Amino acid sequence: MSSKRGLPTGIQMRHDAHYVDELTMRTHRSIGKIVPIGKIAPNPEQPRVEIGDLTELTASIKQNGILEPLLLKPNGDGTWMIIAGERRWRAAALAGLNEVPGIEFDIDEQTIAEIALIENLQRKDLTIWEEADGLAHLSRKFGYTHEEIAKKIGKSRTTVTESMTIAGLPETIRAKCLQTNVSAKSTLLEIARQFDEPAMHDFVKNIGENNLKRDEIRRAARHNHQKEPAAQKNPAKTTETFRYVPADKDFSVEIRFNNSSRFEKQDILRALKQTFESIKNQS
Repeated sequence: MSSKRGLPTGIQMRHDAHYVDELTMRTHRSIGKIVPIGKIAPNPEQPRVEIGDLTELTASIKQNGILEPLLLKPNGDGTWMIIAGERRWRAAALAGLNEVPGIEFDIDEQTIAEIALIENLQRKDLTIWEEADGLAHLSRKFGYTHEEIAKKIGKSRTTVTESMTIAGLPETIRAKCLQTNVSAKSTLLEIARQFDEPAMHDFVKNIGENNLKRDEIRRAARHNHQKEPAAQKNPAKTTETFRYVPADKDFSVEIRFNNSSRFEKQDILRALKQTFESIKNQS
């Protein structure tokens, strides 16, 4: 006798309804069915890296069955890929179920990526790195601007830009942050705002060795940004200008340094970096 535990009559989907509505509006096609667990595979580009503890979810499924169907994309060969619901699928397997309820949608790769990320973001259990990498993937693969991503996931443009900044941290700095358990968003942003990779490395090292707290980290970052190249003999307010015109004269660059009697190469590079990041994040 087959024990099919699925969506009981009268039970409404609590979390996935908005995904179903969104997908139905786009595709006008959805099919509910019971699907063998062995015919289902996760999305290889799932933003979530850590699945987390499934103990409670597994126990709930053993007791009540799956109350929220998985969203599935047919592969055309009798198998399905998970659009949303990987944790439920894994917990159902641990609970000993052979079949799960699913809603089938035949949608494109772009929509799958959006829905997979939105599901995880709305459950608020992604790590800071998973969220940042997921947003960067949408931007890189589908050419979305920060504003477009913000509208799709229901977050502010500033939040998206900050996550993208974190995603852009060099791999060596990311590894150092993971090693020293640096994961606070505000701290990672301060690290990303350092002038170059060596400066980022020194900053992370300072945080770890001195066990800096949030306010101390901000003061350290402020100190790094406000370092003067040398003591000024004349404290009066001055303005110095750096100008650059390439050989072909197709453009020119001018940087004005306020309250400075002189500037050095590092000051020019720092100004250019800040300008570049500001323009890039306006996309």
